[in-house]
Amino acid sequence: MDYNNLPNLDTPPEMRPYSATPRMGAGTHGKHGVARLHFELDGSGRSILRRIERRAPLIVQQELYFDEMMPQMPCVYILSAGGPNVDGDRYEQHFSLGEGSYAHISTGAATKLAEMQHNYSAMQQSFHLAAESYLEYLPEPIIPCRHARFLSETTIYIDASATLFYSEILHCGRQYHMGEVFDYDLLSMKVSAFRPDNRQLFCEKLIIEPHRQHPATIGAMADYKIMGTALVFSSPDNCRTLYQNSPTKIDLQNHTAAGALLLEGDCGVEYRVLGHGTMAVKHLIREFCSQVRTLVKGRPLPNEFAWR
Repeated sequence: MDYNNLPNLDTPPEMRPYSATPRMGAGTHGKHGVARLHFELDGSGRSILRRIERRAPLIVQQELYFDEMMPQMPCVYILSAGGPNVDGDRYEQHFSLGEGSYAHISTGAATKLAEMQHNYSAMQQSFHLAAESYLEYLPEPIIPCRHARFLSETTIYIDASATLFYSEILHCGRQYHMGEVFDYDLLSMKVSAFRPDNRQLFCEKLIIEPHRQHPATIGAMADYKIMGTALVFSSPDNCRTLYQNSPTKIDLQNHTAAGALLLEGDCGVEYRVLGHGTMAVKHLIREFCSQVRTLVKGRPLPNEFAWR
């Protein structure tokens, strides 16, 4: 895959009011982080991180094999040396899996979006999954500070026999430390999925502007503070089974609500979780991921580390 020919991230209409030039410029040296990872099977059938490219402030170290349920699965953490995302940061993450390979990718900590005055922070992601490959992408939550602006565009190319578990968790802000609850300016999150022949499977764009329409309303998030989303693309049989085994549920004790949606053509399942606490939302997302892995790989997700 030639990542050099990927399209640049254009400025969508909702971000144009925030196009002023920050002091250090947008995407300049030290503000354009890149991570490119490619996984393949080795001669023994173990999946390995075959190629890696990274540019600071994004840091990617070697793969680790600590998953007790799938000891041959490489687990990779993406770290940031620059602290929180600030005005004019431009990040790229590109992941590809060769035929039959598998991997687990996460982040070392939550993605914190600092207060911004002139511009915005942006992330461009792409996923390319070949036949029979399997990927779990479970990053830590996104926490936007007061007046933060964030643009994320994710593009997925997946073979009909491959499986991708993609998740993201959006926090309301620094509610415990600074008392910030939906004080950010704008979050724009877009995810598109295609077959390798460019046939589109799915597209969803979420724009949250609390000063225009507050999320804490009926029909949006009501009184919930955190939203987790998981997207699973797999075979139609797998997707129908996941959907049938994921009924809508409201847990009054843990203050969570969760439900699944079967995507058009049975190409995938969208699973959404609302909650008041980060740990409760993460638990339900991981529980759903474990359900996916058990269905596809015959093994559950191991317990989360206590310090995570």
